[in-house]
Amino acid sequence: MKEKVRRWDTVMWIFIKGILYLLLMGTFLVCLGKESHSLRALSRTLGITITTFLVVEMLFLSIYGKYDVGRKKSKPIIVSLGLATFFTDIITYVQLMIMRTNEPSIYAFRIRSISWLILAFAMQLLLIAIFVYLGNELFFLINKPEKTCIVTSSQKNLDAIMRVISKYQKQYHPEAVFDYKEKDILERIKDYQTVFIYEVPVQKRTEIIRFCYQERINIYYNPELHDIIEVNAEYYMLDDVSLLNSDVQSLTMEQRIMKRLLDLTLAIVIGVITLPFSIGAAIAIKCYDGGSVFFKQKRATLNGRIFEVYKFRTMKEHVENRSARKGDSRITKPGSFLRKTRIDELPQLINILKGDMSFVGPRPEMIENVTAYTKQLPEFKYRLRVKAGLTGYAQVAGKYNTTPKDKLVMDIMYIENYSILKDIQLIFQTVGVVLKPDSTEAFDDSEKEKQLLFHPAEE
Repeated sequence: MKEKVRRWDTVMWIFIKGILYLLLMGTFLVCLGKESHSLRALSRTLGITITTFLVVEMLFLSIYGKYDVGRKKSKPIIVSLGLATFFTDIITYVQLMIMRTNEPSIYAFRIRSISWLILAFAMQLLLIAIFVYLGNELFFLINKPEKTCIVTSSQKNLDAIMRVISKYQKQYHPEAVFDYKEKDILERIKDYQTVFIYEVPVQKRTEIIRFCYQERINIYYNPELHDIIEVNAEYYMLDDVSLLNSDVQSLTMEQRIMKRLLDLTLAIVIGVITLPFSIGAAIAIKCYDGGSVFFKQKRATLNGRIFEVYKFRTMKEHVENRSARKGDSRITKPGSFLRKTRIDELPQLINILKGDMSFVGPRPEMIENVTAYTKQLPEFKYRLRVKAGLTGYAQVAGKYNTTPKDKLVMDIMYIENYSILKDIQLIFQTVGVVLKPDSTEAFDDSEKEKQLLFHPAEE
């Protein structure tokens, strides 16, 4: 039975996705139709509303993520679909209100319709949760965890990759770990469905990847700088020769102007909207210990220029400033809340207005970290090709305790793939970061759990 279902796997999931998206739209139309007669019968208003909902929903699904059961855990999928649906509802509702200006009592109509909009979103969230949880159950009922092995270079690297794989036990079943130096490494990985290649020298990694491609084995490997350049390169035909072209340049004048205008607009608008939160944060900090409200620190931005970054103070005064860990006694009670909600970052809107930072870009690192990381990772200096940012790909996709190398990879991916549309996409995705419980996760010394042991190959 399972084999028959697998044959129609793609068609089945397309059908399930289609049903979910139609139900989300139907819920909106039915609820808002309680107040708008035009949504109960065939009309121009109904046609435009349906079109708006579908187009906007597809746009926000491309920003936040689709119905990715089997690849992600249930809660992140629910958050992604929930955010996409929330913004879709709001935009479609605004469009509907603009069209319904001829209602006999327009203000009463709008007040009542907001209640139906809230009900519609609550029902949509329930639908999303049901489809996601049941979808993941169905996926893993049909698909068993992939038989997996890991090829790496040390116990430290094994622990790092296992920390991630162990969170996806329904997708991967790690059974063995191999040192890349083993002479018969290709024969050893031959019987596995999936191979994770982590921190392996490029030459050996290429050999393993070619073998896996030949044997149709699923591959995961961590990228280096040249991999990022290749990913973002453009296929180019020079006469009859196939080439990859990577046009490595700084932002154009047009891009810089558009980025600056976006920064100024967002900094002013968001600054005004969040002003009550900023005032509340300042009062809480001052009332707690009577110390300074703001924390200032020298950071590096475009071309290595030094500036002072502003934040709301979340730690006790006169303590050593280093990365926070779980249960860190230096963090104040108000500071813990400000960190979780990211309110402590709001004063950086001042840095954006001053031109020290951009809204989107690599996070500004402490000067000593820039020096230390550059010694360890020479490519780290490439992050300074653009202005430091309030948010960015590393903040959206990463966590507080993501390794410097992984954050660097994300930052270089952003720089090499820059566009103003990408900035807008990342700004919308930042909304979801606050809802991710692990996004502000601190370093935890007790986190490591060695499930597999690394045995170095004999020389």
